[in-house]
Amino acid sequence: MPAALPLAHLLLALAVVAVWGTNFVVIKFALGHLPPLLFAALRFGIAFLPAALFLPRPAVSWRNMSLYGVLIGVGQFGLLYRAMGRNISPGLASLVIQTQVFFTIGIALWQTRERIQRYQWLALLLATSGMGVIGMHTDGNTTVLGLLMVLTAALSWAGGNITAKQAGTINMLAYVVWSSAIAAPILLLLSLLFEGWPVIRASWVEASPATWIAVVWQSWGNTLFGYAAWGWLLARHPAATISPLALLVPVFGMAASALFLSEPLPVWKWLAGFLVLSGLALNLLWPLLLARFQEVRVRP
Repeated sequence: MPAALPLAHLLLALAVVAVWGTNFVVIKFALGHLPPLLFAALRFGIAFLPAALFLPRPAVSWRNMSLYGVLIGVGQFGLLYRAMGRNISPGLASLVIQTQVFFTIGIALWQTRERIQRYQWLALLLATSGMGVIGMHTDGNTTVLGLLMVLTAALSWAGGNITAKQAGTINMLAYVVWSSAIAAPILLLLSLLFEGWPVIRASWVEASPATWIAVVWQSWGNTLFGYAAWGWLLARHPAATISPLALLVPVFGMAASALFLSEPLPVWKWLAGFLVLSGLALNLLWPLLLARFQEVRVRP
């Protein structure tokens, strides 16, 4: 059974998931002043410098790190920002993106040719039902396109997880920082191609101090603090103790979106959230509960 966290460590973990969850409100604010791909390019550019001056490049191939940068920078956040610009609300985005858990497991099982367990099928069914509820209630704030874009972003995140795992035991914070050197220029090029220099220039000139604070928060608060603190906790406690706390990210995301952006929370959103989070919880916690049960049975 995973040991209880010391209060200070629990508060740190809650601070991280609160930052990650409320970050969707920050994203929505910044997207009101910056085009999505430029915003993503700035996020990863500032994540790279000046942090790279203090963190040596991890001992991993450029091929692996480049793939991670493309999957996370362009695939995950490029698509997520584009979707949140006009096609999905922040609260729902914070929920749907968590399907990366199932994509990650699916890719891993496909690579190892392992069979999906019964509880994993049930977890997937619950989460898919939640996605179906969202799909049936698309409106001006959330569209089918937005839902598909965030699901694709979640798939890219899953690919990034597998790529990072293949990198071996490394300093994850340094890995994220140096892979940002790959993501940022690609995102900037895509911004030039799809958003255009006039839009980039106008956004750059008109950006307020609050907009730049939002960009820096994405880079340093969400990325550097989040990864550093989470990695610090994982180094000191079993993953089974820390990982379940990530289930609170969409809770913070939906609550912050309702509080700060007045995003409505009708019954169908509560139902969708319940189904998706139930699937995530079952997938994450069932093996722990089963191990605990077996431990109790064999105890003299």
